[in-house]
Amino acid sequence: MTQPADQAPPSAAAKYPLTERVLEALAVSKRGCDELLPEADWLAKLARSEATGVPLRIKLGLDPTAPDIHLGHTVVLNKMRQLQDLGHQVIFLIGDFTSMIGDPSGRNTTRPPLTREQIAANAQTYYKQASLLLDPDKTEIRYNSEWSDPLGARGMIQLAAKYTVARMMERNDFHERFKAGTPISVHEFLYPLMQGYDSVALKSDLELGGTDQKFNLLVGRALQTEYGQEPQCILTMPLLEGLDGIEKMSKSKGNYIGVTEPANDMFAKLLSISDSLMWKYFTLLSFRSESDIARLRAEVEQGRNPKEAKVLLAKEITARFHGSAAADAAEVDFDNRARGGVPDEIPELSLNGSPLAIGQLLKQAGLAPSTSEALRLVDGGGVRVDGTVISDRGLKLAAGCYVVQVGKRRFARVTLM
Repeated sequence: MTQPADQAPPSAAAKYPLTERVLEALAVSKRGCDELLPEADWLAKLARSEATGVPLRIKLGLDPTAPDIHLGHTVVLNKMRQLQDLGHQVIFLIGDFTSMIGDPSGRNTTRPPLTREQIAANAQTYYKQASLLLDPDKTEIRYNSEWSDPLGARGMIQLAAKYTVARMMERNDFHERFKAGTPISVHEFLYPLMQGYDSVALKSDLELGGTDQKFNLLVGRALQTEYGQEPQCILTMPLLEGLDGIEKMSKSKGNYIGVTEPANDMFAKLLSISDSLMWKYFTLLSFRSESDIARLRAEVEQGRNPKEAKVLLAKEITARFHGSAAADAAEVDFDNRARGGVPDEIPELSLNGSPLAIGQLLKQAGLAPSTSEALRLVDGGGVRVDGTVISDRGLKLAAGCYVVQVGKRRFARVTLM
């Protein structure tokens, strides 16, 4: 990977005119972003691409550390799609090699590495789910094991010689862990090196990532220079808070919305976010224009019910992954539940053994994990049968058909025989 870059340095690219299309592309790039570095270099790259007709290579790497993608991941995927629609070549990089190291970004402990089997299982769904946002016919999909595995021990040593320990220790999480006496494993230093080497292998013009990836992205710039390439620009996007409005969206924290969740669940979860967090979701997730979002916000500030704006957001996001008809149905289902009604589609099952105690019924219907938990729900007033709250834990139901509800969202139509 030591060939010189095929492109001229940004200083030379400055000779290309800054047309209206180039300035519009810069505005698209910057929408919602945290940092674009160096902005002048990116503008020069855009101008060169517009003048020569050669698309820029835009890279996003995701480590398949979990089997599913959530809305937090789509913040950078949305930006990829916007740049893809401008005609640039986007590269969706699956970090099957780097996942075995474990990204230490933002952590105060060593991240446990994944096995190849875990990585392979998770990677199977990654691109399929990303294709819900990217144009699969115009997306280059790569795995960083393609060039990382062949490096071998000799190549890894040569790569490590191109970056210093002092610069590595400038990274906040390493610096803080070192000061606190928290162990830092040597293999963790390899992660930003290998991510940076991905940019060399792909001759990336721009790399996207969350704000917690800034250090790794800058390593890519440094290594490209070491290998005689024009350094990439970097664009960082804010981290999206989850449903709790505090922690970043994460499956491990249980505050996430998965892109493959059922439409009704996705819609309801989006409506559960706070009114203040809604505007960040609009900025980072919606495809509405910034002027349209500003108008909506002004209307809410002037007295419009914020729920109306939140419904627009929930329907847009739900329709993106499930279609407009499913989004409309999810809104109807949510309103029906809010009025205490029964959803149009609920599980149906038949149980033998009438009369059946309420605790046993809830357990066998899958509405409670155990009889004791079922009775606790009854004691808490969280169980309804045909719309009536059940308070008698000794209740036995005779043969017949019943609509059983636990909490606000779990329903079953149970036939006792």
